[in-house]
Amino acid sequence: MKKKDFTRRQFVSVVSAGSVGVVASGAVTGFDKITGMTQSTGKLAILGGDPVRKNKPWHSWPFIDKNVVDSIIKTTNSGKWCRMGAPNSTVTAFEKEFSGMLGARFFVGTGSGTQALNTCVEALEIGAGDEVITSPYSDMGTIASILVCRALPVMADLDPDSYQLDPDDVERKITPNTKAIMPVHIMGVPCNMERIMAIAKKHNLKVIEDACQAHLAEYKGKKLGTIGDLGSFSFQESKVISCGEGGGVVGNDDVMMERVFTVQNHGTTRKGITERIGPKYRMTEFEGAILMGQMPGFKERHEIRNRNANYLRSKLKDFPGLVPQKQYDGTASSAYYKFAMTYHKEHFNNADRSKFLKAVTAEGIGLSGYIANGLHKEPWTDYIMNLKVYQKMYSPARLQKYKSELNFPNCDNVCRDVVILNGPGPLLGTQEDMDDIINAVMKIYENRDKLNSI
Repeated sequence: MKKKDFTRRQFVSVVSAGSVGVVASGAVTGFDKITGMTQSTGKLAILGGDPVRKNKPWHSWPFIDKNVVDSIIKTTNSGKWCRMGAPNSTVTAFEKEFSGMLGARFFVGTGSGTQALNTCVEALEIGAGDEVITSPYSDMGTIASILVCRALPVMADLDPDSYQLDPDDVERKITPNTKAIMPVHIMGVPCNMERIMAIAKKHNLKVIEDACQAHLAEYKGKKLGTIGDLGSFSFQESKVISCGEGGGVVGNDDVMMERVFTVQNHGTTRKGITERIGPKYRMTEFEGAILMGQMPGFKERHEIRNRNANYLRSKLKDFPGLVPQKQYDGTASSAYYKFAMTYHKEHFNNADRSKFLKAVTAEGIGLSGYIANGLHKEPWTDYIMNLKVYQKMYSPARLQKYKSELNFPNCDNVCRDVVILNGPGPLLGTQEDMDDIINAVMKIYENRDKLNSI
């Protein structure tokens, strides 16, 4: 079949039948004419045509229903707004229920995901002079959690297809001062935890999982956050379960998790004895109430997102223009905070991603880029070089080497090429909604010769 015969309807029907063949040159070949359909998809909406999806709303986010509202009202009327003054704390109830969902022994709520990560760093007694290896492709909260302890956030490059930390580069970045690895399960999809845990064991390092986007995601029989020594979650407004802000730490070790509680409780134990350094990072009863209100149906929504994401993956299978984020062997489910794909412009008449995004948005599909620049390109790296504590705790040679290694070409390419669909709301849609996404992509593909005129 010639490239021009690869129509939108054939794509939707044929891809799921598994009869796609692709060549690297950009031509899509090897399609059997199963359907015999050759109908044109029409003019691009951005050029005056009818959009694929017109006046059809997506699921709104954050999630609000009667359970959430009733839970907030109940807490308001109780007059107990801080967990420390509430014998039957809503936060405690949420900690118990969420840890049960994760298959973990303990969970401690905090005021944000960044606070949760920083609590982990502090609880592991990582501080000035120490190093933690993590990803440049993340929210700044990942880095901030390390900087607050005046440790050095050492970044490693990415695997270009999974957007996750490249274990080989992680191992190259280990020094005598390295104390931990902080993998980021970006988009809510599992990192290569088998390799990361093996590297940590080999070098006697701790592992703090940044699972802030990865609620209920599962890898090799374990929920993310429970594989490393400690794991952190975020419940910020955009997350798949949210309370505006909010976060928490998960773990299975009794002693370590008591230390986690003490750290986030300004260094004061459950018995009221102040014995450590720690900020006040306590989750409020209102945050706990909003989260408890979302627990009914939480697993079901997780399953719907995975079902829809798997459907999109099946439709995009072997299509060279938009390639879904790679998942490692052992990935049983993902949180799908974002459904992410790599845009290959060579299959779209070499049109820049920005033109593709303008075209697909006009078709009624809200795809976008994600992180514009890796964290290695932000000015905080220059800032810490001039801080006395960093100059005192790290030698000039170490700081110079650190600065010289802020070169991550894979991360730069990922920032340039990734296209995302927001997961929390849109992935709760119907199969028809998912078909709208595929139809819009294929309409643009069929009209790719027009993209550079946008």
